[in-house]
Amino acid sequence: MQVAITGMGVVSPIGLSVAELCEALLAGRIGIRRAPWAPPDDPRPHLFGGLDDRFEASDWMEPRVVAGTDGFARFALTASAQALTDAGLDGGEGPGDLDPFRTGVVHGTSMGGLFSLARAQWAYDTHGAAAVDPKTMIRIWPNMAAAQICMRHGLHGPSMTVTTACASSLDALGTAAAYLNAGQVDVVLCGATEGGFTCDGAVDAGFEPATSQAEASYGMETTSGDPTRAMLPFDANRSGIVSGEGSAFFVLETAEHARRRGARVHAWLRGYGSLADAHHPSSPEPDGRWEARAMAQAQAGAGVSPADVDALVAHATGTPKGDEAEIRAINAVFVDGNRSGAGGAADLAVTGPAVTALKGHTGHTGAASGGMNLMAGIWAMHHGRLTHVAGTTDPDPEIAFDVVLAEPRAVDVEVLQVNSFGFGGQNASVVATRS
Repeated sequence: MQVAITGMGVVSPIGLSVAELCEALLAGRIGIRRAPWAPPDDPRPHLFGGLDDRFEASDWMEPRVVAGTDGFARFALTASAQALTDAGLDGGEGPGDLDPFRTGVVHGTSMGGLFSLARAQWAYDTHGAAAVDPKTMIRIWPNMAAAQICMRHGLHGPSMTVTTACASSLDALGTAAAYLNAGQVDVVLCGATEGGFTCDGAVDAGFEPATSQAEASYGMETTSGDPTRAMLPFDANRSGIVSGEGSAFFVLETAEHARRRGARVHAWLRGYGSLADAHHPSSPEPDGRWEARAMAQAQAGAGVSPADVDALVAHATGTPKGDEAEIRAINAVFVDGNRSGAGGAADLAVTGPAVTALKGHTGHTGAASGGMNLMAGIWAMHHGRLTHVAGTTDPDPEIAFDVVLAEPRAVDVEVLQVNSFGFGGQNASVVATRS
């Protein structure tokens, strides 16, 4: 696989551009805070990785589009517009033009316009039928972000929405690469988005998304009320997630198309692995074998070995079961399994790539998280610094690999691997290279 990544755009809890996101990661900024719907007297943490509060949808789209979209589509429209500008494909004369019939859109999301649906149900239950937004139906469908992007840019190529939970970003990239490699298109605008929960201003008193209570009752929610310790990827004291939101987008092109127009290439997408655990709706196979297999698939597609990988941006949800499986998968792929003595994993020499994770900074941005992971890795390729794992101070004793803790690490990244693993056993991994 040889697919050029020529554009990137993002809106996140800690920045409204790729540069802002990556510089905030390196600075140790935390975007987790109390959720806007949190009752003042509720003892639950009620933390949320809400979008950077400087975001204004009207800066990026017309009022009629704002009125007709859920926040998730607004996030996607913004991040995708940034990516096109970054790629030099945002209109004008000459080689910057997009061929509308040779340009596709692939977008991933877990929940689509869920917030608009929740708000509409709340309005109906509390104020009656007249209070329901008449545009509710065109706001809630998961495909509406991709559709709005096509409408905005007049695109008539494939328009695809993938819904593979937290693996959606990387599955969108893999699907986009398949379109390019099949010769169906020359350019694909692809990415993933979650949220929109903080996009419509203040919420009515007493309103809380049912998902907030559902996460708590299912045991997913962190038990910590301290934003700096709320999500602890790979930490022995990890307790759960903080949900977040945002959107991450890329412009992918065939190598020939990128060369023909003289495009700057941020990185090359070389390998992609995707498969199912077929184990449990929310818990991965404990031994991590299927996650390891997805990682190995991506490496095989890229024609690299584990020893070639310089940095890995892990999924690392900060949940006991999720991290346990990924730790074992990374150990299996990158660490020599010959143990000295009877001490178990603790006796293994730390080896393999520099490993980091973002969710301690941003919260769990769901479908968008894999895209943000890839951006952080690509930033390290070109700036020589890989972000640390925010909050984590006591690594799980089973870890036998090199985790970047406390502060960013100076790195030379030629080969990057990124993981995304989602509910339902959705496992995806990609490999990208600098050249």
